[in-house]
Amino acid sequence: MNDISAIPNRPLPAMEGLTKQFYEWCSRGELRFQRCSQCSTFRHLPRELCAACGSFDWEWARSGGKGTLFTYTIVARALHPAFAHAVPYAAAVLELEEGVRILGNVVDCPPDELRIGMPLRVDFEKQTDSITLPVFRSRA
Repeated sequence: MNDISAIPNRPLPAMEGLTKQFYEWCSRGELRFQRCSQCSTFRHLPRELCAACGSFDWEWARSGGKGTLFTYTIVARALHPAFAHAVPYAAAVLELEEGVRILGNVVDCPPDELRIGMPLRVDFEKQTDSITLPVFRSRA
């Protein structure tokens, strides 16, 4: 797990409800998603109801953290001042082996070298004392 200094005024996730629970797992170095106890469907973003079967029964199940690049866009102009130092960067959607898709950053590959389908694995970057974000690295 990497530890980086927080960028002042960087927008970070709201630490409340099910979102807080997701990021608490990340702070422990674990990527976990909700899995329906009735139909075993994984889901993300966290929510109470399973979209596949309508059940309210679920658990936090650990992800293997491996997946592929599903799609991405290269951000050439920062839309928030806190990200001005990072451009260009890629906003990437990763599809994990569990079937869940998650938005994240690929941190060890220049944006112009990204390729749809490239194998990735999760890592974590500490942003503040209470918030750790999942990021992704190449498995090649």
